[in-house]
Amino acid sequence: MKTIRVVLDSELLRATNGVAKRARVNRSSLIREALREHLKHLRAREIEDRDRRGYRMRPDSAGDAAAWEPVASWPVALP
Repeated sequence: MKTIRVVLDSELLRATNGVAKRARVNRSSLIREALREHLKHLRAREIEDRDRRGYRMRPDSAGDAAAWEPVASWPVALP
């Protein structure tokens, strides 16, 4: 692991320390996990944006989903 320096304002530092204490983890561990989650969220957003752009460039036609309807529908309940 590498050590870096991060500047936090007093309020954010106080909140971070409080959450770390309640979670019973050290501050570095809490910040690492928060950053991992944030990066995961950003990646998901990038994928969603890419997919949206793709669908805008080539929208589904009315018949595209028709072939999948029998597979996607709920099974009929047996008596």
